[in-house]
Amino acid sequence: MRKPLPPKTTDWSDIAAWYDALVGESGSEYHRHVVLPGVLRLLDAQPTQKVLDVACGEGVLCRLLRDKGVETTGVDAARELIAAAKKKGDGDYRVGDARDLSALPATTFDAAACVLAIQNIHPIRPVFDSVARCLKPLGRFVVVMMHPAFRGAKESHWGWDEATKTQFRRVDRYLIPRKSPIVAHPGQKESDYTWTFHKPIEAYVKAGRQAGLLVDALEEWPSHKTSQPGPRQAAENQSRKEIPMFLAMRCVKVAGIEPLAAD
Repeated sequence: MRKPLPPKTTDWSDIAAWYDALVGESGSEYHRHVVLPGVLRLLDAQPTQKVLDVACGEGVLCRLLRDKGVETTGVDAARELIAAAKKKGDGDYRVGDARDLSALPATTFDAAACVLAIQNIHPIRPVFDSVARCLKPLGRFVVVMMHPAFRGAKESHWGWDEATKTQFRRVDRYLIPRKSPIVAHPGQKESDYTWTFHKPIEAYVKAGRQAGLLVDALEEWPSHKTSQPGPRQAAENQSRKEIPMFLAMRCVKVAGIEPLAAD
């Protein structure tokens, strides 16, 4: 089997059509039931406030915020996704790298978000630096990712203990950063793919602190799904409640806190 060449960049231009179909008009099932409600609550954006959506994809979060009277700017490196966002609704959408937001005005935004994209960006320090520059003092930055401790690509799996009738999550690796390919169409002979970059939780907290952003909220969100009736139903449902799927982190730009030098 011949694998496709690795993409030159880590944006999702090569799989934009697949991602647009997956997320759709109002987000995937996880977006609708878990992620977006949590993001809106942590952002706490009020009408007429300005919110920056970093790696905005095809604009699901921007559209939700605009429906609430919030002014939004969405930035994504994939030109195809920005084109899709513009087709689906009004808004300020721009092609740009999350690691370099210098085209945007400084100290302008009341809040910013990066939803289920930070794990596909490397390095992350420039993202936090760029967002911090764009935020007003006390501005909020909400970052949501697949939980690094329990949802590492190819390094964590569900398991079943027959003796105790327990479903568990096996974690093979965690602390050492790494990258793994994400295939758009598993099982096909050839498929486009992009990269995901695993980092431990401390790496995100450190990147924020180095940019002058202090964490004021850290939440772990489980799956909303429940199993069909069967012998493992109770164990599966319990494990979903106990082992989170997503990690949400909110940082605040605190006036007078100087960014730390990189190690």
